[in-house]
Amino acid sequence: MFKTAFKALLPLLERGALTADRAFSGYVQPRRARGKLLLQPYVGWGTPNRVELRGRVLLPRTVAPARRTDPRIRNAQNVLRRLFSREVGGVTVSGVLNGQRAAAISDSDGYFTLEFTPTSPLPGGWHQVPLQLDGREVQASARVQVVADARFGVISDLDDTVIQSDVTSVPRMLSTVLTGNARTRLPFPGVGALYRALTRDGEARNPIFYVSSSPWNFFDLLWQFLDYRRIPLGPLFLRNWGMDLLGGHGGYKHGVIEQIFQRFPDLKFVLVGDSGEKDPEIYAEVVHRHPGRVLAVYIRDVTEAHRDEGVLKLREEVRKAGVDLVLAADSLNAASHAMAMGLITPGEYRSVLTSVARSYET
Repeated sequence: MFKTAFKALLPLLERGALTADRAFSGYVQPRRARGKLLLQPYVGWGTPNRVELRGRVLLPRTVAPARRTDPRIRNAQNVLRRLFSREVGGVTVSGVLNGQRAAAISDSDGYFTLEFTPTSPLPGGWHQVPLQLDGREVQASARVQVVADARFGVISDLDDTVIQSDVTSVPRMLSTVLTGNARTRLPFPGVGALYRALTRDGEARNPIFYVSSSPWNFFDLLWQFLDYRRIPLGPLFLRNWGMDLLGGHGGYKHGVIEQIFQRFPDLKFVLVGDSGEKDPEIYAEVVHRHPGRVLAVYIRDVTEAHRDEGVLKLREEVRKAGVDLVLAADSLNAASHAMAMGLITPGEYRSVLTSVARSYET
């Protein structure tokens, strides 16, 4: 009964929170805009003919560079500084890609989105986009990934798929997330070697997209983690901190995957997630909705036996659609399956094997 009443009140609570947020923003935003500002670009992505780049305008914050020897209290302080960001709306941001200029105004949460439609197709790979706040001496440089001539793409979760987060235990998860940093957080055994193998295709590069329910406030931490651990970089799709996080994980994640599939209609994908939340159910739905578009589904097993039973039932359903779902505790089984399908080479499989073995030795 309480749950039913809460669901009935939720729309009213959301509208009330939204009204209060707008009133607060209307008061503080003009004052914040007069101060010193920070331009936080994320990672752009798109095709040779269309590119999208998102970012945020914030008041500066002091976050010390991460070190392995940082005490937990300092890490916790940095996490809180990220979470309690001070966004600035109503500011015009412009960028230039391949000679084309695009501009957008930051919204009440500080977010802006630049859209580029180049007059001539862009080559595949990474591009740099210089950004500037109009009328101010505030500049930044953003990275943009253009996908062209790839053999397939990879869509991966982050928490408990790439980075150990203990999302199945709230106390352990909070301890891990709140007291760790980009240097102390740990990847799962072999994940870097596996992802390097999947994204490397001779001299070409298969794109990878990371879809996570973590807030955008953690973008710099996650990006630094991937770079430090030599895990292939790619666009991150995170969530807005606030009322958006009350929405369902599945609906958000499925929406992002649909957007990626629509942007690259001729590209097939490998989907990687974990058993801790709803990744198996989401990926199974994607398989059924897009016949022939999914090459394989790799699920990291981070849960107890009762959850595994449900995932194994989904595996049978997915197999009827002609797609294998691999449930494994580490990256080795996924690498073995990928090698059998010709997605990675035997040499790359041996690299994953060596990486996993070294992880268990330490």
